[in-house]
Amino acid sequence: MIFVAVGTQFPFDRMIEIIDQWAFERGVSDVVAQVGPSNFKSRAIKTYAYIDPLEFASFQRQAALLIGHAGMGTIIGALEMAKPLVIMPRLARFGEHRNDHQLATTQRFSNKPGIYVAKDKAEMFDLLDRRDELTGSGRDVSATATPQLLQALKDFIAKN
Repeated sequence: MIFVAVGTQFPFDRMIEIIDQWAFERGVSDVVAQVGPSNFKSRAIKTYAYIDPLEFASFQRQAALLIGHAGMGTIIGALEMAKPLVIMPRLARFGEHRNDHQLATTQRFSNKPGIYVAKDKAEMFDLLDRRDELTGSGRDVSATATPQLLQALKDFIAKN
């Protein structure tokens, strides 16, 4: 299963539309997406505006691949579970965010094990077509970070 999350503050229809088109064209039905406040109508993927935290964590655990915007919460969640993660930056020019800080995030994480960057439709399609080759970071970050540090990072992200 592929689990996609965009957060709850802003929609990220550009990314969701790309993933939905890919799933529709390839006949892939095991894609679940948390899409936030979006009006997008999916043809192929199961979408939820909001998923409660326990169910969200369950989807993350079940997924073979995680996809999300280039937010630190998304990245930390994937690293905690040692799951492969495809990130796509929200872009200000499309009204997806207030600025382009997610470009810096994707650049910073582009060479990290288990994190893959899709800047556009072609790159997302390529990564999704190769999804069985994508690997996680190889180790659960929570094995080396204290629970207190992980919680402090999550709290900081939630407030900012």
